[in-house]
Amino acid sequence: MGNLKDELLKAIWHAFTALDHDHSGKVSKSQLKVLSHNLCTVLKVPHDPVALEEHFRDDDEGPVSNQGYMPYLNKFILEKVQDNFDKIEFNRMCWTLCVKKNLTKNPLLITEEDAFKVWVIFNFLSEDKYPLIIVTEEIEYLLKKLTEAMGGGWQQEQFEHYKVNFDDSKDGLSAWELIELIGNGQFSKGMDRQTVSMAINEVFNELILDVLKQGYMMKKGHRRKNWTERWFVLKPNIISYYVSEDLNDKKGDILLDENCCVESLPDKDGKKCLFLVKCFDKTFEISASDKKKKQEWIQAIHSTIHLLKLGSPPPHKEARQRRKELRKKQLAEQVELERQMKELQAANESKQLELEAVRKKLEEAASRAAEEEKKRLQTQVELQARFSTELEREKLIRQQMEEQVAQKSSELEQYLQRVRELEDMYLRLQEALEDERQARQDEETVRKLQARLLEEESSKRAELEKWHLEQQQAIQMTEAEKQELENQRVLKEQALQEAMEQLEQLELERKQALEQYEEVKKKLEMATNKTKSWKDKVAHHEGLIRLIEPGSKNPHLITNWGPAAFTEAELEEREKNWKEKKTTE
Repeated sequence: MGNLKDELLKAIWHAFTALDHDHSGKVSKSQLKVLSHNLCTVLKVPHDPVALEEHFRDDDEGPVSNQGYMPYLNKFILEKVQDNFDKIEFNRMCWTLCVKKNLTKNPLLITEEDAFKVWVIFNFLSEDKYPLIIVTEEIEYLLKKLTEAMGGGWQQEQFEHYKVNFDDSKDGLSAWELIELIGNGQFSKGMDRQTVSMAINEVFNELILDVLKQGYMMKKGHRRKNWTERWFVLKPNIISYYVSEDLNDKKGDILLDENCCVESLPDKDGKKCLFLVKCFDKTFEISASDKKKKQEWIQAIHSTIHLLKLGSPPPHKEARQRRKELRKKQLAEQVELERQMKELQAANESKQLELEAVRKKLEEAASRAAEEEKKRLQTQVELQARFSTELEREKLIRQQMEEQVAQKSSELEQYLQRVRELEDMYLRLQEALEDERQARQDEETVRKLQARLLEEESSKRAELEKWHLEQQQAIQMTEAEKQELENQRVLKEQALQEAMEQLEQLELERKQALEQYEEVKKKLEMATNKTKSWKDKVAHHEGLIRLIEPGSKNPHLITNWGPAAFTEAELEEREKNWKEKKTTE
């Protein structure tokens, strides 16, 4: 609540200052009534029309100062404010009261709407003291973000030149001077008005509206299960999605808490670059336009959930607080250094006073010695004759006095030498302080460079991890194909083994058939020989004996056992087949 109150007071200070037309530090009660009524309206606080009069119940009907208005403002308005009002509407009301009086009449490259956004950003980045100013470190931070949003390169030398020409009597710029600095195009040369306006809007969304990331993505519906393009806006504890980027038609919210999580999904249903946002009661499937956008959104949502777990503020607010604490620390160190320099200077002045006192004592001693010498000379002239021995004694005393004077002179010279050494030490301290300041600036530059290198390294690491995942998937596919080929090879070897066994079985059957054929052939030859011998015997007879043959339409072979079981053509065919098999063997 304290931070919200400080932010509201900055905008109200602008409005109060704008109502102070004669720069007297006071505003009339009638104007404060109107201001209070408007504040209650935009802050959604119940308005008491007589509270202001009751608070200033005295005979003074004149204007009220800022210090006099603050107790009423705290008691009747700011202490009743809840975080349920439109901050943009509140800022616009205060802006309307002060813009006409303070905005420069010179033509600017930015519109009045962009000037309003710069004014709100100024209130966010300004120091917590009045009158409000923005210091050079915050100016550099804002100009860098605008340059990055415009897609340009930051010109550090140009900003250093601007700082050299900066008025040394001022600690920073007012809101209107900042608007004029951005609006005159000094740090946006080569950029058109639309690009500058888009950059201001992007920085405004990040710093003021807490927009961590935004862009178009596809979302799967919960009822129809269809995919629809939506404009997503990520904030520290919510993801809102709209029909388009004009934010006019809001379709829903994804409430984030420390129990939410985000996961990457494989491609399915013709959709690529998928990821999942799991909440307490719902799960949202989202498809990004490419792998880079997918990784960026996953990382942004994961970082937001991590900040919710830690209870940390948004990154830009935490960075602003760190910058303010660093400036306070540097200011404290500078005050301590100035205090030490004052103590050293006081010690130096004390030493100089001591040396001056010693010098005066020496002069007084020398004066007394001169007077004593004069008296001694007078006494010597008068009593030279009578006191010759006294003259010698006086000479001895004078010599001793001269030695003392010489010794005192030597001590004075030593004190003067010590003063010169202290002055040299003071100059060396000033040089050391200047070297330390330059070293701090160099350290800050190196730190920023390291931060940028770390961001690039993180991006490269994410890309390498993506490549590694693709390689692992390719290796898994290759292993699966290799396993399938191995299974096919085993099946073919089994089939080949079975074919070989069948071939061996056929070979064995062929050998058995050939052996049977040889046996039958031998029997036929034996039978043929016996038949021939028998026919010859019959032929030698007187022709009275004649073989009795059974009648048949087709000719058959006759053996000694009777008619053959096959014809002559069949026998020739079988002999031909057996000869072919024998030749192939």
